Amino acid sequence: MVMGATHAVSGAVAGLIAAQVLPPEWGGPTSTAEVFTFAGVCAGAALLPDLDTTQSTVARSFGPLSWVLAKVVDEVSLWYYRLTRGKRDPKRNGGHRTLTHTALFAVAISVGVSALVTAFGRGAVIGTLFLTLGLALRGLAGGWAKRSGWIAVTLVAGVLAALTWTWYPDEIGSRALGVAVGLGCAVHCLGDAITKEGVPFLAPFVPWRRQRWWELQLPSWLSIRAGGTFERAFLGPALTLVAGALAFWSLDGVPEAVNDALVQFGALS
Repeated sequence: MVMGATHAVSGAVAGLIAAQVLPPEWGGPTSTAEVFTFAGVCAGAALLPDLDTTQSTVARSFGPLSWVLAKVVDEVSLWYYRLTRGKRDPKRNGGHRTLTHTALFAVAISVGVSALVTAFGRGAVIGTLFLTLGLALRGLAGGWAKRSGWIAVTLVAGVLAALTWTWYPDEIGSRALGVAVGLGCAVHCLGDAITKEGVPFLAPFVPWRRQRWWELQLPSWLSIRAGGTFERAFLGPALTLVAGALAFWSLDGVPEAVNDALVQFGALS
């Protein structure tokens, strides 16, 4: 599978871009703190689809609890696959890269988080932040997380969730969490779609050649090997540079300062 760090950084990139274009009336971030929180939630959510296997980064994030949850999601995903598979879909013994790797899951979890935040307010916001920021720590600071262990990750995630709550001035901004979570899941699927294994993103509602779980993927000569040299040496570092640049651009006053500098340069030339 694609490395957790690559998923997390790609989620952060998508979150930073979406934060710039999402209208405030739809819950779009209105401050630097909210932009970074939106991106952090998106980065963590970009690991969520791999909760369907106990071998993933997300399954190790919160110790035995997340491992057991991954086991349950694996079984549920396998059951759903068997229930909906077409005549030409192969038999499977595990649920990895099935239900949680679909557009259905991304939309459902997005709507679900938004509904929870609207209904329960602060509790749902802090719970969402705790889960996604904890996953973001696992993905973006994997070396530290591995050395420190799941207890430290859980404690830091709890502190970050409590502190980050103060960055949300109203319920409208908090509702954008649903968008961030759904976007992160979709970005994860996009990342898996460029690998040689592919991902059944449109399953099971868009059949193709008597298969409901056919895999969306690039031609073999364009696809990459998950965890291979290209991902480690190029894709991961490139995404990190893009994320850094977008984070800098998101700081209050930076776009205006750059624009002023360009105007002055144009006037001098």
